[in-house]
Amino acid sequence: MPAPDSSLIGKVARQLTQAPAYVRTDGVRGSLLSVAASSFGWKSEDDDHTQPTGFDPEAARLFEAMVEGAFLVANADGDFDGTEQAAFQHVVVSACAGRVAEHQVSALLADLHDQLDEDGLQKRIELVARAITREDHAREVLRVSSLLAYVSGGVSQVEREVLDKLAAGFKLTNAAVDQAIEEAACALTE
Repeated sequence: MPAPDSSLIGKVARQLTQAPAYVRTDGVRGSLLSVAASSFGWKSEDDDHTQPTGFDPEAARLFEAMVEGAFLVANADGDFDGTEQAAFQHVVVSACAGRVAEHQVSALLADLHDQLDEDGLQKRIELVARAITREDHAREVLRVSSLLAYVSGGVSQVEREVLDKLAAGFKLTNAAVDQAIEEAACALTE
């Protein structure tokens, strides 16, 4: 894969910091990804330490599930090369505005890669679907995944198929995928 356009990477990162268009009228500021990143970022490197006040394990799990959903879409074609992974990692770290360190995202991606190798795509999709219990969270996984797919040239047919499988696991229709892809495309052409 050729190196992604840095202006596109910046646009994707900015969009990932913002609430989706369908909730912006509700006074919501910021994306679910960036809010959930705060709890994920507080994770201790050493499990023997008590978590600081304000740590929300559910929010940290939500962050992990959102990143995994996008990771699964990025891996849909079986080729998540170093350039694509570096761009993906950079966008996630940038979108989280310092709430998550680069080494934390790198470690998460390594874990996700190992889990995908062990379990296979279908089982990982099922596990992400189980982790996401609210419709608005499911829609955000689809939006984040669609935006990150644009880093590598847009949503390909095999990426769309993974998005459709995620939507089915969330008990959403393919129209939700259409909406996520359309919002991503519109946001990146502004």
